[in-house]
This record gives sequence, structure tokens and C-alpha cells, in this order.
Amino acid sequence: MHKNMGMGDRVIRTALAVVIIALYMGGQISGTVAVLLGIVAAAFVLTSLVSWCPAYVPFGFSTRKR
Repeated sequence: MHKNMGMGDRVIRTALAVVIIALYMGGQISGTVAVLLGIVAAAFVLTSLVSWCPAYVPFGFSTRKR
């Protein structure tokens, strides 16, 4: 598993996860939408922590500077 995410990509994903969590905690989203966005937020945080996005692999895409 080679790292394929740059710092900018990781910051954006983490920020989006924080926004989703804030919307949930503020009562702006609930039900099925909250569950789906919660899964997306968890995936964003996880991929940001490991600097690897499985969706980039089939396309050979990388935002990481060499």
C-alpha cells in the first residue's frame, strides 16, 4: 500500500468530516442521511490518517508530491 494522498487532500477530507460531524451534532442532519454521511466522514478520516485512498488506485491517481 503506497501512500497516494498529499497534505492538501488530507486536510480537505478531514475538514469535510468535521463539517459532517458538526451538522449531525447540531441536529441539521438525521436519519438515513446522517448514517450515510457518517460513513463518508469515517472513510474520510481513515483515509486521511493512512494517506491512502483506494479509489485512486485503479486510475493510478496520486495527489502526493514525489
